[in-house]
Amino acid sequence: MTRAAGKIYIVGAGPGDPELITVKAMRRIQEADVILYDRLVNVELLEYAREDAERVYCGKAPGAHAMRQDKINETLIAYARQGKTVVRLKGGDPLVFGRGGEEALELAARDIPYEFIPGVTSAIGASAAAGIPITHRGYAASFACVTGSRCHDDGKPVRWDLLAHSVDTLAIYMGVSQLGEIREQLLMHGKSPSTPVALIENGTTKGQRVITATLEDVHRIAAAMKLTNPALIIVGDVVRVREQLIRAQRQASALSMIG
Repeated sequence: MTRAAGKIYIVGAGPGDPELITVKAMRRIQEADVILYDRLVNVELLEYAREDAERVYCGKAPGAHAMRQDKINETLIAYARQGKTVVRLKGGDPLVFGRGGEEALELAARDIPYEFIPGVTSAIGASAAAGIPITHRGYAASFACVTGSRCHDDGKPVRWDLLAHSVDTLAIYMGVSQLGEIREQLLMHGKSPSTPVALIENGTTKGQRVITATLEDVHRIAAAMKLTNPALIIVGDVVRVREQLIRAQRQASALSMIG
C-alpha cells in the first residue's frame, strides 16, 4: 500500500523580528514534523516547534550554501513521500526573491500537496521599522522591489534605466556587494545625485542599524560605516520622512522637558 504524501507549507517568517510572523505561519510551525529553514529566519521561531520536530538548516550565504537548491527540492519531496507535514521556512515572504515558486513547481510536478503562507517582506517591514513609509503623500505613490544581484545562470540585466524614473521608491534587496554599481547605474540614467538613500542593516531586529546618505555619496558612506548583509537599500524621497519624524520627536521631547 502506497503511503499518502504529506504536505509542504512554504512559509514566510517575516523580516527578522519573530513577533512579525503571521498567526497562520506560527500554527504551521507548531504542527510540523519537519522544518527546513533558511539563513535569514530568526532561530527563535524554531523554539515554537514540537520537541520531536526535525530541524534542517538549508541556508544560503554569499559563496557558501549549506544546501544547494536542487538538494532542497529533493529533500522536500523525500519528506513528503514519507507522509510528513513539512514547513519550508523562509525569511520575509517566500515569493519575494525567496524561490518559493521554484520549489512549488517541483512539488506540483510530482503531485505533492503544498500551500503558500505569505510573510512580511523586508521592503515593508524593515522600512517601517526604520521610520520610512514606502509610499507617502506628496513624496511617493509607487514603489518597486528589485534584486541588486542576479543568479549566475540568469543573464537578463536589471533595467536600471527604467527603474530610475518609472517608480518613486526603490527597495533593493541583496544589493550590498553591488552598491557601487547600483549607484553608478542610477546616476548614469539620470537619477539626481541628491536623491536620499537609506541602508537598513538587520532590519526589525535588535541589531538594526540605519544609515542615510545621498545617492552621490552612499557608496563611500556605506564603506566607512562597514555596512554588512543582510541590508535593504531604499532609494527615494520617502527617506526624508524618517528625518522629519526624528526631528519632530526631538522637538516634542524638548518641549516636554521644558514643561
